Parts: sequence; structure tokens; C-alpha cells
Amino acid sequence: QVQLVESGGGLVQAGGSLRLSCVASGSIFNINVMGWYRQAPGNQREWVARILSGGSTNYADSVKGRFTISRDNAKNTVYLQMNSLKPEDTAVYYCGAQVVLGSKIYWGQGTQVTVSS
Repeated sequence: QVQLVESGGGLVQAGGSLRLSCVASGSIFNINVMGWYRQAPGNQREWVARILSGGSTNYADSVKGRFTISRDNAKNTVYLQMNSLKPEDTAVYYCGAQVVLGSKIYWGQGTQVTVSS
């Protein structure tokens, strides 16, 4: 099993920044995909960004140029740096881990991000 613990959420004004962290533990030796997702009230969970074991990254169009995903393998930690935050970024942010794209996603408990206008 894989355990994921997110932190770093909070309340911020529009235009501000936050950095989310996700610490992975357990059977992580074969995890090749780490991603961030978010779910706003009344909406489905949506993908935000991913980073592969080789270091390549992908972003949803809605966050491209504002969010940056990175990883520290020594700390088993993935980060999401969020800049120029908008009220529409308000959501619970979840960390997800996969062996390969399309495989089962292991989820963290989520961290709330609220952006005030």
C-alpha cells in the first residue's frame, strides 16, 4: 500500500501564492507517476498536474504558467507551487500516486485551498 499525506493548504488572497507538499510512504518503490488533483464543491475531481519518474511534467490548461510541480526523491515528497492564485482555484487539493498512467490511483486525504477575491 501507498500512503500519501498532503499539507500546505490555507486561505490566501487572489494573486497570492501557496506551496503544497505531499509526502509518500509505504510501497512506493514502483510508483512512477505523482500528480495533483482538485475538487471544488459540486464539481468532479479534476487533474491539475503530474510529474513522471523521469522528471517530465504536464499541466492542465487552467493552471499552466501559474503552477509548478516538482519532486524531492530523497524526501519522497512532491510539491505544487501555486502562484497568481485565483478564486476559481479554490478546492480541496489531493495528491495521487500511480504505478503507471491509467493504473489505480492512491489518494491522500486532501488539503483545502481557499482563494479570496
